Amino acid sequence: MHIRFDVPADPAYPGRVAAALSSVRLRRFTLIGAALTAAGAAGLLVSRGGRFSSLWLVLLVGGLLSMLYAPWVRWRARRRSDDYAVEGGYDITDDNIMMRSGSESGGIAWDGVAQVREAGDFWIVYVGRMPATVIPRWLMSAEDAATLHAFMTARGLLAPR
Repeated sequence: MHIRFDVPADPAYPGRVAAALSSVRLRRFTLIGAALTAAGAAGLLVSRGGRFSSLWLVLLVGGLLSMLYAPWVRWRARRRSDDYAVEGGYDITDDNIMMRSGSESGGIAWDGVAQVREAGDFWIVYVGRMPATVIPRWLMSAEDAATLHAFMTARGLLAPR
């Protein structure tokens, strides 16, 4: 396998990468926030101004703030990353993933990849428990994306569709 594609100098691209990476890590804040909000709302309805109403109100507000944390982080990441738009590219083989961005380049050996997760238009590549890079599927041809998907599935890195 040898897949090569370019990444244009699009000002929106770094923000999309930041949003994809943060969505995986920040999902738990949304889930915890939803649970806290539901518990707070249910407690307020049941207590109706009773002894523990301030506790339920704190749970409700804390849950809402927790649910708003993920969109806030994504917004800030997009805003800060707009200045990082440079041309780059990927060169993916059976042995490694080579990335270049501007004047920098780096690579990840497939032997070091623990898992790959889908997040929107990206595959997020993990080395250990940490996300190491993203692979933008929409910049690849459909044939190359299918080839890479089959390769990662065969290696047990990506769940089959």
